[in-house]
Amino acid sequence: MTQLGLGLDLSTKRTRKREFLDEMGRVVPWQKLIALIEPHYPKGKTGGPPFPIQTMLRIHFMQQWFSLSDPAMEEALHDIPLYREFALLGTGMTRLPDESTILRFRHLLEAHKLSARILATVNKILHDKGLTLKVGSAVDATLISAPSSTRKSGTRDPERSQTQKGRSWYFAMKAHIGVDVESRLVHTVKCTPANVHDITVAHKLLHGKEKVAFADAGYAGIEKRGKTKAVQWHVAMRPSKRRKLDKSKPLDWIYNKIERLKAGVRAKVEHPFRVLKCQFGYLKARYRGLVKNTAHIETQFALVNLWMARKALAKAK
Repeated sequence: MTQLGLGLDLSTKRTRKREFLDEMGRVVPWQKLIALIEPHYPKGKTGGPPFPIQTMLRIHFMQQWFSLSDPAMEEALHDIPLYREFALLGTGMTRLPDESTILRFRHLLEAHKLSARILATVNKILHDKGLTLKVGSAVDATLISAPSSTRKSGTRDPERSQTQKGRSWYFAMKAHIGVDVESRLVHTVKCTPANVHDITVAHKLLHGKEKVAFADAGYAGIEKRGKTKAVQWHVAMRPSKRRKLDKSKPLDWIYNKIERLKAGVRAKVEHPFRVLKCQFGYLKARYRGLVKNTAHIETQFALVNLWMARKALAKAK
């Protein structure tokens, strides 16, 4: 016979998920983001009263953190008390947001390009607190895999493309980012089809105030491009050329040492990608079209910045 009611107080257990939500709840600038969305939010003159903006924003962010679709988010709100608690949906609520409500909120952010403004707002707060210095940037790109076809049309997304990396082929999009080399925080995000070469987007990843920029060997020749000549570029040597260095020779030893130093700085651009893919579990593009996925990724990197700066933000308060 199954025993129930063991007298356990489940509310006292500090799970990792609860700790994560508590930390993010403290560092997200809710009031500033609410003020950003409020002019565009429906007033509820017809139909039922709309849910508070903060509730919908918290639900939207949980979708990013836990990689939940709109239907999965609706089910999670019904199944998981912790999610309802974080979304400020108290026990007295007579209804919960359904997947259509969650979808409309996401479309509202996309229609008014609020995801880019969310990233800019977060970055301004971080800069005002002295967490970004803007003296140097590192740029890089990562492939975000896309479904080979969509359920409705059965065809590939025309705004994605196929590209080769190593010996493998991918149908994907690219997320290009510019990162502050001191803080490792993302200041610029651009998305393109996978077949767009990294070097063609590089100048758009600079904020314009940096003096130096770091990049991997895929950006070789960027210093010759007119749009980025004002910046001193430090681009990694191609691996095939570096393997030919004879470290027993003084000059080659110096070249190898310089490459190691450049790699140490350039590696900081990988930290936001690690949080995006490993911490938040964002491994595959969810939506059809670059506009929707760009909005998704911009929001993701705003949250990545807050996660990476959470300890510094806690000290700054």
